[in-house]
Amino acid sequence: MSEAKSAEINPVKESIKLYAKQLRLPTFPNYEQVVRQLSPGDGYDKFLCELMKVEVLQQQEAGQRRRIKKARFPYMKTLDEFDYSRLEHVSESFIWELAACDFIKKRQNVVMIGNPGSGKTHISIALGMKACYSGFNVRFYTAVNLANELAEAVQFHRVSRLEKSLAKVDLLIIDELSYLTFNRHQSEMLFQVISERSERASIIISTNLEFSNWTSLFENEIMVAALIDRITFRSHILNMNVKESYRLEQTMKENTLKQPPG
Repeated sequence: MSEAKSAEINPVKESIKLYAKQLRLPTFPNYEQVVRQLSPGDGYDKFLCELMKVEVLQQQEAGQRRRIKKARFPYMKTLDEFDYSRLEHVSESFIWELAACDFIKKRQNVVMIGNPGSGKTHISIALGMKACYSGFNVRFYTAVNLANELAEAVQFHRVSRLEKSLAKVDLLIIDELSYLTFNRHQSEMLFQVISERSERASIIISTNLEFSNWTSLFENEIMVAALIDRITFRSHILNMNVKESYRLEQTMKENTLKQPPG
């Protein structure tokens, strides 16, 4: 039995596994799959090229999964599943233009202003996922969660750590900047986060409130003016107002389907 087992062990294959592990090339031990796909006339250079291509693709996919996980999206959304016919003031072509992520390369911002249920969160997440696929580091927050995390960082003396973490993010998404009035301390911390990103990295902000109504969110009106100035500089401002909430529309459809005929 022991002789049969020892005969099955291929020292070359075992060495390949060891070297692949040391070099962090997880696809290389599966080289036989690549060999089977080659044509009889293909040489060693073709084999090596195809093997390396498989490795690169796998590493890219692993990086995408890792970035999406780190982004902490509340759920997954794509641009393909969005109903653009509902948008009255923003074209589908412009959303797909943003999806190319040039605004991140140019360190520009996107501000979406519109009534509830217009699709702001959906588009924010979908653009964030596109950014992850394109190799950018993304972080998603609701405004409330970001304010709470900043407050906890102060309480537990982790502000510098959080600031360093946010500084590494290429795209910061702040969703639902509408539902909470921030106290002076929270306002100052949010202002600092946004100010430090000005012209250095991109932000996507979604809100139900026009800029003129932001004074209802923050206590300090002077800070509000400075905050808006930084957010809107080098920004794409999207009017996301629609006649009817998407969520309300879907609920009404579902209720209609549940009603008995007659």
